Amino acid sequence: MTDLMFGVGVPAAPGADPTALAQEAERLGFDFVSLPDHPCGPDPSYEATVLMTWIAARTSRIKVASRVLAVPFRRPAMLAKLAASLDLLSGGRLILGLGGGYSDPEITALGNPALTPAEKVDGLAEAIQVIRGAWTQPGYSQDGRHHTVRNLEMEPRPARPIPVWTGAFGPRALAVTGRLADGWIPSLGYLRTEDIPAMRHRIDAAAEAAGRPPRDIRGILNLGIRIDPGASPQPGLVTGPVTRVLGQLHDLLDLGFNGLSFLPAGPDRKAGMQQVAEEIIPVLRSARS
Repeated sequence: MTDLMFGVGVPAAPGADPTALAQEAERLGFDFVSLPDHPCGPDPSYEATVLMTWIAARTSRIKVASRVLAVPFRRPAMLAKLAASLDLLSGGRLILGLGGGYSDPEITALGNPALTPAEKVDGLAEAIQVIRGAWTQPGYSQDGRHHTVRNLEMEPRPARPIPVWTGAFGPRALAVTGRLADGWIPSLGYLRTEDIPAMRHRIDAAAEAAGRPPRDIRGILNLGIRIDPGASPQPGLVTGPVTRVLGQLHDLLDLGFNGLSFLPAGPDRKAGMQQVAEEIIPVLRSARS
């Protein structure tokens, strides 16, 4: 799998008009839009799966990705039903991003027990198995420490294999990605670039051990971007004039990624999206074709 994918992140905040941003991303030719999952807290935010459905209904081509849904917030069997329904209704445009749960305060605020990092990873693995089982097997049953289902029948099933991406960082979560997922979408601000090759190697080794071709697991790097000669460097943010930004992005792709998800920074998100679509993506596609 070597074709490049380019996405753009849209906020889930009501005042940011995420639907209009998604429509603009579709017009500009992005492959997908992605959005975060923060169902509680003081900052206003739409519920992620509802917003994904609304965006899919208000667009026609662009894929819609979660970046990423925290497994502890929702029962995996119901998440499987939601994902299958959304993918069918949207004509096969869902990318299901999943994570073990980053925010402990959100997990407990929603009435869930506090989880250790190991429990989060184990729960993520079991959730992916439940979801795939619900999509593909009649009367699916699974006994897990965190997620158990009995004689699960789910119709209609997806018309195609819905891609499952993870936002994994730790060694055990990376191994789960290699064993069970279709993609990896880490965020630049949460990892050091010098660690990326070893992280990708762990994914690939786990895939090979599970009898899966590592090339089938897509790598998408989520990053902030600001095309501005006067912008100051910041963690997780690629900044500078076009030539310097392009150089940084080429270097990041060379670390083993075949796609990027951009989070345009600055006061005008639409203008930032247009800059990326017109001045960055065509050059990257041409150089890697």
